[in-house]
Amino acid sequence: MDRRTFLGAVIGIAPVALGGCSAEAQQPGSRRTAKAAATFEVTRSDADWRKVLTPAQFAVLRGHGTERPGTSPLNAEHRQGTYQCAGCNLPVYSSRAKFESGTGWPSFTAPLENAIGTSEDRSLFGLRIEVHCRRCGGHLGHVFDDGPRPTGKRYCMNGDALVFTPTSQGASR
Repeated sequence: MDRRTFLGAVIGIAPVALGGCSAEAQQPGSRRTAKAAATFEVTRSDADWRKVLTPAQFAVLRGHGTERPGTSPLNAEHRQGTYQCAGCNLPVYSSRAKFESGTGWPSFTAPLENAIGTSEDRSLFGLRIEVHCRRCGGHLGHVFDDGPRPTGKRYCMNGDALVFTPTSQGASR
């Protein structure tokens, strides 16, 4: 194994080892068993999802992939507004719940009411809790128990799974 291959492997698993979001990448279109039997309001074939999503969005939302840490422009988003699922535009997080976690992914203390679903994810190194859009089932990220008050939760989301819409000027965060 050469140095480049070794460093690539270490960088690929480091976010998981350090408690960040997952570095997993499943095949596009695959579903975990907990969600396989679920029926969602918004359903499309993989071909139709590919027509409405960018390749990066498809890899995350439909393939349960994860973007590289620090690459999402949403990390630097500090305006007031709402974060929607990039697959179906369901509002899932408020900017009021966003915080800087230092992980390299947009992080939130809580989702909006009736916005997400969760399922067990046993794909890497044990059990994690996956977060998905309750309307289309798109993979958003994972939730961890190391967040700040008031919830103690860190909803570690993929920027590629979200679209940000700012509120009108003068709104409070």
